Amino acid sequence: MRLIILGGVAAGTKAAARARREYPDAEVMILTQDDYVAYAGCGLPYYVGGIISEAQELIVRTPDEFKHENGIDVRTRCQATAIDPSAREVRARDLDTGIEQTYGYDKLILATGALPVLPAIDGIHLKRVATVRGLTDAKKIRVLVDSGKLRHAVVVGGGFIGLEMAENLAHRGLQVSVVEMRDAILPGFDPEIAALAKKALEEHGVGIYTGETVQRVLGNASGEATGVVTTERTLDADLVILSAGIKPNTAIAAAAGVETDARGMILVDEYLRTNLPDIFAVGDCASVRHQMTDLDVYSPMGSTANKTGRLVVANLIEPRETFAGVLGTTIVRLFDVSAARTGLSEEEARAAGHDVETVLVPTPDRAHYYPGNKPIITKLIADRATHRILGAQVFGEGVVDKPIDTLAMGIALGMTAEQLSGMDLAYTPPFASALNSSIVAANVLLNKLDGKLRGVSPCALELDNPNQQLLDVRTEPEYLIAAIPNSINIPLPELRERIDELDPEKSTVVVCKVGRRAYGAALLLRRLGFRDVKILDGGMTAWPYETV
Repeated sequence: MRLIILGGVAAGTKAAARARREYPDAEVMILTQDDYVAYAGCGLPYYVGGIISEAQELIVRTPDEFKHENGIDVRTRCQATAIDPSAREVRARDLDTGIEQTYGYDKLILATGALPVLPAIDGIHLKRVATVRGLTDAKKIRVLVDSGKLRHAVVVGGGFIGLEMAENLAHRGLQVSVVEMRDAILPGFDPEIAALAKKALEEHGVGIYTGETVQRVLGNASGEATGVVTTERTLDADLVILSAGIKPNTAIAAAAGVETDARGMILVDEYLRTNLPDIFAVGDCASVRHQMTDLDVYSPMGSTANKTGRLVVANLIEPRETFAGVLGTTIVRLFDVSAARTGLSEEEARAAGHDVETVLVPTPDRAHYYPGNKPIITKLIADRATHRILGAQVFGEGVVDKPIDTLAMGIALGMTAEQLSGMDLAYTPPFASALNSSIVAANVLLNKLDGKLRGVSPCALELDNPNQQLLDVRTEPEYLIAAIPNSINIPLPELRERIDELDPEKSTVVVCKVGRRAYGAALLLRRLGFRDVKILDGGMTAWPYETV
């Protein structure tokens, strides 16, 4: 068998390595137009930031290592230009010599990855304007940063890579601004979590400008970037990072008759086969199935690329293993906080036809009395009728990867709020609370589902609603440190005696630090005849906006 793989990095090299183990007599060849074949692409921002000191640390294997250790023929800087499915041939050009050659195949795996989306703005070809798609890109940026001559950077795009670059450039001493055309950063996260992330970045000196579009990059007489002009402002920029998204690199596949969708991703079945015989597709160029919706989605993640790259080899001769699909599980660190998500967001769940209930629950990441405990906030999204957990997001200074992985497993297995509440999870004070953060969130969710509690998201709270009163039941010292504008402070122990200060005909939203005291106050108000009572989901801990 002669196997050709177009593309390296994660999916392509994973497929090649397993193919060599499974089929030791096969001829395995990788063609990649990149300068490198196997490197840790997800580590690029941390190399720019100096956390990874040398580029060599990101290189997993060299072409020579593939050749001598595995007998895999790797051709770097070799661009595939055409695929002929009927002749089972790939035509490719050597980017250094310009020489073209034709390679025959029995099986072909497309792992061509993705390309950066380049916004249609003037000046993006100036010097010191860069993308961060490969190790070559990152090395060029690192040289600029290491020069010590840069003072200001603008990152165009508020997705994961853009925000990771913003964090790392700030670590290197640059004044960083992020311009995002959407209304919020972190696409895929719900507004409450995105707003908290924005607040955290701004507290570390990163300017976040959402709902703005970059119109042009300014330059000097030497052809170097000096700033950007948005729809709202002009920002200084010695360095401009274009991180406005990626798109599947599938032009060569589509030209050969491989089926793609409107977004350009290659459509594959559960065995990772395309519509053409003996042609497979994996990684950032291909679709995957979303486990919650059963729809083809684009999931350009290193984890997905590695899994599909490995699995596809099992199906080269005959279909044997199916890919389970994805939940969109992901995580990002932003200075001293992290944000993680899995399953459906609230918006996605509603779009899929679910009648949803949500909670936003702050807890410590371990026993509240144990030294080093830090806050995290858990959002759960559930179907009201079935109580099934549809999605989850976790944010905070504390440990978020453990809870999001637990929740991802539960969602994959169809877990309900009741089942999550009853999970037997590890407990000892250095690692968790007696009631794990996910279990606490499940219990609050059950209270909502059972009608014992009503809540309002901080993003939906109307501060200027004349028919609403905002009641803060924290202590006076807590209230004086920071409070939501237009709120009334009546500490919970004084509430019954001072009930005349409130209007029972108005809608009442109760606030405390995390929600526990607000819940107690809401129950009391309902007993005293207040008909429309809600608590502010997440309390002051999850409040992402200005305070007084």
